[in-house]
Amino acid sequence: MPARGDHDARRRDVSEAVWRVLAARGFGGLTLRAVAAEMGASTGLLTHYFPSKKALVAHALDLADERTANRPLREAPPGLPALRAALLDVLPLTPAAADMNRIWVGSWDVALADPELGERQRHRYRNWRARLRPHAAAAVARGELPASSDVDAVVANAAAFAHGLVVHALLDPGAYPPDRQTAMLDAFLASLARPGP
Repeated sequence: MPARGDHDARRRDVSEAVWRVLAARGFGGLTLRAVAAEMGASTGLLTHYFPSKKALVAHALDLADERTANRPLREAPPGLPALRAALLDVLPLTPAAADMNRIWVGSWDVALADPELGERQRHRYRNWRARLRPHAAAAVARGELPASSDVDAVVANAAAFAHGLVVHALLDPGAYPPDRQTAMLDAFLASLARPGP
């Protein structure tokens, strides 16, 4: 039996290969055979880690969660600037952010097809909205958004706007360069700050 350190090192190698395949081919191209080829290993070796395609996909989602959680984030003062920074962190403004977003958008297809993976994604996006909520609440408390603002509606609208912009920027990056994405986000936030009728 291999030493624990060898096992952990091999698992890291497998994870890196999974990530490279995912970044290059998306979830549609994520197979045991593709990961094995990326490693120069046999599919038999991978079945020790992933007994099924679903286990492989779940591991890929774990990797995406881990890399998303560990990426550097912008810092900003509380309120609207912090909400802006949190939304900028989601947009595909750099090649690395575009790669990460391609992976997440690609994961939606597998999540829609599998109730368990779908629940996992719903949980993930609920958590993301919960992390945005204190920024929106602070913006209302600081007078940066109208006092009548429904904080939960602000958060839902902001999350939906950001995801919509992500999709457009991924599909047509020439039409949505980083400066245009940033300008669109600023215009969206400015529209929230205007009092309603």
